[in-house]
Amino acid sequence: MDEPVETSELLAFTTTVDSKSLSRAAAELGIPRATIGRRLARLEKRLGMRLLRRTTRSLMLTGAGETFYRHARLVLDALREAEESLTRRDDVLRGELRISVPTIMPPGFHAMVCDFARRHPDVRVHVHFSNQFVDLRREDFDLALRVSGELEPGLVTRVLVRDSRVAVASPKYLAEKGTPRSPEDLREHRCLMGFSHGVLAQSHWPIAGGKLHVQGTFFSNEVTLLREAALQGLGIALVPLFMVCTLLESGALVRVLPGVLEAEVRIVMVFPEREFVPPHVRAFADSVAAWAREELGETGAALGHDDASRATPPASRPLQRKKPRALKK
Repeated sequence: MDEPVETSELLAFTTTVDSKSLSRAAAELGIPRATIGRRLARLEKRLGMRLLRRTTRSLMLTGAGETFYRHARLVLDALREAEESLTRRDDVLRGELRISVPTIMPPGFHAMVCDFARRHPDVRVHVHFSNQFVDLRREDFDLALRVSGELEPGLVTRVLVRDSRVAVASPKYLAEKGTPRSPEDLREHRCLMGFSHGVLAQSHWPIAGGKLHVQGTFFSNEVTLLREAALQGLGIALVPLFMVCTLLESGALVRVLPGVLEAEVRIVMVFPEREFVPPHVRAFADSVAAWAREELGETGAALGHDDASRATPPASRPLQRKKPRALKK
């Protein structure tokens, strides 16, 4: 590559990928469609490889294009932040904040987001509720909150809460179907299953020392529905302990195979892997961490950044619940 890539070429490329159309990219940038085409052609010529496969009906990234897109986004983000740091004349937070959160979030989280928006009116807040694990880089999210037992490679992860996923069922169901005495007994029971990453129907449940294949009879990516189904006597559900602690105390639900059928679950914030986090994103992350300490309680692990590739997380102790009423259905 004899000449450096121009910013205009990077902008044409990333906007085309984001909008999935040369025409829409041209409209968004306010330039002719032919100019977008020339800049893309010039960029591919500089790099000596094809980044996009274009037909009359579709536009698709090549493998090289996938890799280049991630780096191009980082470069453009860094340039934007550098420009804003020079033009900013005060300490007011500004910028666009795009976050993805699961539908399980309690009302206190909603109040925290509204309070942040009130305190920082120059931050444009976009909150996307979904139980699917969005691609932060491809879909241009600044951070996401997730309830998961897994840490994803390639993302910066900040653990907010550690708790357990436990198996529960209603007393009525257990009276009718019997109480499982071993993991193998689950084959004779109705299992209420979730979706891995909010997309793939689960086929296994964690047990001490491994996992067990389970034949599910009811599936949902909404864990509150699984809890409700267990309450209605439809079967056995595996849910976060903080969602059912009050129901267990009242006897509305009963633990199944305690100490055997359970696993750690975390509420985490995840960020795209990058060195520089914009001030308004960092401020929101700090607000989330403060909310988690206040409403969900602090756990054995100190709040901070975890290595996303770490295979063995530190031991945790049960979640200290400060406001269980906020988590009721």
